[in-house]
Amino acid sequence: MPKTARDVPPPLELLCLKALWSLQEGNVRDVQQVVAQSRPLAYTTIMTVLDRLVRKGKLARRKVGRAFVYTPETPRDEMRRVAIRELLDGFFDGSQEELLVFLRGEGQAAAAAAGAEDSRIDPVLL
Repeated sequence: MPKTARDVPPPLELLCLKALWSLQEGNVRDVQQVVAQSRPLAYTTIMTVLDRLVRKGKLARRKVGRAFVYTPETPRDEMRRVAIRELLDGFFDGSQEELLVFLRGEGQAAAAAAGAEDSRIDPVLL
């Protein structure tokens, strides 16, 4: 289980984690090249984020020559479970059933009848 106060990493850390999940391991330059496809960032920025992830226990690193090679300590599926748990606890009072009802759109008819705002999933959240 992740060891930080907030279990799901912020967006920039998550972007670096995703890069390493796809690479399986890599140095700062490797991660920077993957991240640059969606968000060009400086080498030092990536290095700082990777160091932060090591301190949080989400990555391991080892020295190879003059560079560090990073590997994920937290599997992608485990991080997904943690994110879903935060979503459930934060928006659905821990109820998987309420989430499923929401995803199926079954709650939309009731929300529309009650005059609530549009209850579709915001594509920005996906």
